[in-house]
Amino acid sequence: QVQLVESGGGLVQPGGSLSLSCAASGTIFSIVIMSWYRQAPGKQRELVAKITRGGNTNYADSVKGRFTISRDKAENTVYLQMNSLKPEDTAVYYCYADPPVGVWGQGTQVTVSS
Repeated sequence: QVQLVESGGGLVQPGGSLSLSCAASGTIFSIVIMSWYRQAPGKQRELVAKITRGGNTNYADSVKGRFTISRDKAENTVYLQMNSLKPEDTAVYYCYADPPVGVWGQGTQVTVSS
C-alpha cells in the first residue's frame, strides 16, 4: 500500500507564495502519476496539476503560469510551488496517487487572504 502525507499549507496574503509537499511511502514503485487536487468550501474537488513518472506535467487553466508541480524521485516527494496566489486559490489541497494506486493524502489547508 501507499501512504501520502502533505505539508506546507498555511495563511498567505494575495500575491504571495507557498510550497506544498507530498511525501509518499509504502509500495511507491506502483505510482505512475501523482496529482494535486483542491476543494474549496461548497465546491467540488478539482484537479490542479499532474506529473508523470517521466516528468510530464499538466495544469488546470486557472493555475497555469503561477503553479509548478515537480517530483523528487530520490525523496519520493512531489511538490507544488504556488506563486501569485489569489483569494480564489483558498482551498484544502490534496495529494493523489492516480490509479492503479488510487490513494489520497489527508489534505492541507491553504488560505489566501489579507
